[in-house]
Amino acid sequence: MPSKRDYYEILGLNRNASADEIKKAYRKLAMKYHPDKNKDQPKAAEEKFKELSEAYEVLADQEKRSRYDQYGHAGVEGTFRQGGFDWSDFTHFEDISDIFGGFSGFGFGGSIFDQFFGGRQRSGPQEGRSLRYDIEISLEEAAEGIEKELRIPHTVACKICGGQGAKLEDISSCPTCKGSGQIQRGQKRGYTSFVSISNCPSCKGSGKHISKPCAKCDGVGYTKTTSKIGVSVPKGAEEGMRLRVRGAGEASENGGPPGDLYIVVHIAPHEVFEREGKNLYIESPITFGEAALGAEIEVPTLKGTALVKIPPGTQTGTVFRLKGKGMPDLRGYGDGDEFVGVMVMTPTKLNAEQKEMLRRFTDSIGEYGIPNRKKSKFGGFRKRS
Repeated sequence: MPSKRDYYEILGLNRNASADEIKKAYRKLAMKYHPDKNKDQPKAAEEKFKELSEAYEVLADQEKRSRYDQYGHAGVEGTFRQGGFDWSDFTHFEDISDIFGGFSGFGFGGSIFDQFFGGRQRSGPQEGRSLRYDIEISLEEAAEGIEKELRIPHTVACKICGGQGAKLEDISSCPTCKGSGQIQRGQKRGYTSFVSISNCPSCKGSGKHISKPCAKCDGVGYTKTTSKIGVSVPKGAEEGMRLRVRGAGEASENGGPPGDLYIVVHIAPHEVFEREGKNLYIESPITFGEAALGAEIEVPTLKGTALVKIPPGTQTGTVFRLKGKGMPDLRGYGDGDEFVGVMVMTPTKLNAEQKEMLRRFTDSIGEYGIPNRKKSKFGGFRKRS
């Protein structure tokens, strides 16, 4: 299967484009590739129009765009039914409805507009709703990866009637919509004809009339249950990562496939480490003597401890790097690093003898231990508000 084109490239935009720029680009290209303006190649125009709309559906939504920017196409594959974009997934028709108004009537002859308003796309079995389940794991679990077993309450197709809501002999076509599941209403505005398509109110879009409902599910076609779902959280999992379990969502209400389960991973705050991408950060206190004379200190890592060599004369805020002691890269590009920032701790409880020794030491190295204090330039200190 060929790889998908970049959504920004499809709309001719850079990755820093504003919401207004995205909308303008889509409207311009939608007008260019409108099937009614490309009657010599309607199929090619329709495919191009669909590609543009898929890109706009993602980039016009702040949450979807954020996932796409972070994970690429894999981050938004769960956005669309059956794993691929369909016109029933498009939620921004209002952004181009004025463009369509100047062309031929909507819902004509199974065209792209028929698909926008449901047409043949919404008739027949539809996929069940997807579910979301949030889990929290520790930083250590995120580093090592972990297997989780979850108990998920959801609906499943009724085992007695197979999700149909009744025995086959008790099911017939809905008399209101003649089995189509939809009702069409025509409307004319000036020279433009519109056709609105909605679910049949009698059968609620199923196209079926049930004379004797299933005793197990009472005719709805599904029952409630709680399933044990195993999920693998990969090494290097990041905050907000979504894991998809196909078919573990809600049952379809009209005999279609079940929806999917999306597991959202959250990383619990750590008492020692701060995380940024695949790098870890930690602050470690050192004594005045260790800072002045140099030392070797032991610091925690995700897999135990490590030694950090402190050179003589180390100042507060000095950062040391422990290569490869960070988080594994989610995409397999190697481990991150751990950065250790040291803080020189000032003694707070000194006896008289210690104070006198410190005064003599301070006098021996200059005014308060800072040579050329009067010549010191501003070093970037800002008073915290």
